[in-house]
Amino acid sequence: MTGVGRRSFLRGALAGTGAAAVAGLPASADSATPAAVPFHGVHQAGVTTAQQKQAIFASFDVIAVGKHELTDLFRTLTDRARLLTAGSAPAPLGITAPPADSGVLGPDMPGDDLTVTVGVGASLFDERYGLEDRKPAKLTPMKEFPDDSLDESLCHGDLSLQLCASETDTVLHALRDVARHTRGAMQLRWRVDGFRSLPRPAGTPRNLMGFKDGIVQPAPVDHDKLVWVGKGTGEPAWTEGGSYQVLRQIRMLVEFWDRVPVGEQENMFGRRRDSGAPLDGSSETDRPDYAADPTGTAIPLTSHIRRANPRTAETAASQFLRRGYNYDKGTDAVGDLDMGLLFCAYQQDIARQFEAVQTRLADEPLVDYIRPVGGGYFSVLPGVRDGDDHFGRSLLG
Repeated sequence: MTGVGRRSFLRGALAGTGAAAVAGLPASADSATPAAVPFHGVHQAGVTTAQQKQAIFASFDVIAVGKHELTDLFRTLTDRARLLTAGSAPAPLGITAPPADSGVLGPDMPGDDLTVTVGVGASLFDERYGLEDRKPAKLTPMKEFPDDSLDESLCHGDLSLQLCASETDTVLHALRDVARHTRGAMQLRWRVDGFRSLPRPAGTPRNLMGFKDGIVQPAPVDHDKLVWVGKGTGEPAWTEGGSYQVLRQIRMLVEFWDRVPVGEQENMFGRRRDSGAPLDGSSETDRPDYAADPTGTAIPLTSHIRRANPRTAETAASQFLRRGYNYDKGTDAVGDLDMGLLFCAYQQDIARQFEAVQTRLADEPLVDYIRPVGGGYFSVLPGVRDGDDHFGRSLLG
């Protein structure tokens, strides 16, 4: 576009804006700024933080050369995360330099309630960086289960990045900022954008199958034995304060699901679709009484909730913290809706927790309507303690 053409276009756009104002249309809607989430701490934010509405889950291949460049990458990630979560007006770089910020959030770059959560995959501990003997004890590549349909391009990665906030532009701004400042050190492998639905009408939000998702969660008092890696867990000392993250991109075959009678759907889940209550209860918070229903007359023995969490003394240690999001990727190559659940779970031991649950769910009736297509296992790094600390310092030091 020529200079004259660009100026004409801008004048037209500004005139349109002025006309809208004259017509009484607001230029923007005011909204309360969410409270910032502290960045520094023993644990990273974004694990037990109250769940925000929007998320981006991204996996990267690290292309930094040698341990020195890898350390620089983690320092840069820390600097950007610290600044992005706190919010700060970008420094002017002069009229001839590229802008210091994309401007997506305006000139003041608010932090909002952004959280940045970083993890590392098993592939980072190969011969490239001399970290083979520092690999977390329970970190492996993601296992493929019998009912999976995994696409290799949507799986694994050296580094995971979870960005969560109340607003879409906040997480998109953060992703662009991180990508800009780490270019040449890591490159995107796969990414899924997620959203969390409003509670309708109340209680736990719903997934895209119409059922409440994530009703049962470990109590905060149990996080030290179910979520966080600590002393006595058989892990390297540098991992203390971290966790294990399981990501699973689960496509829902919604066109087929929407033709299934509600009663049949409820038997597959073991819960009422309207209230979220177990089939032997009246409220979503009611505890199913499996002992009173040993043959599955009320809640089928094959139901999702009964297999996932049998509520026995033996299976209590397999609970994990869920932090999932819905996703919508439009349509696939044949015109079918491509949407589903970005399952995210945090735990102390993937084999003892997620894999034990997933094994119990093998061949459940729901497998005809869901298709796990991607994801990965990651070791979530310990928190950044203060302004002198950085991601991976205990790993790389």
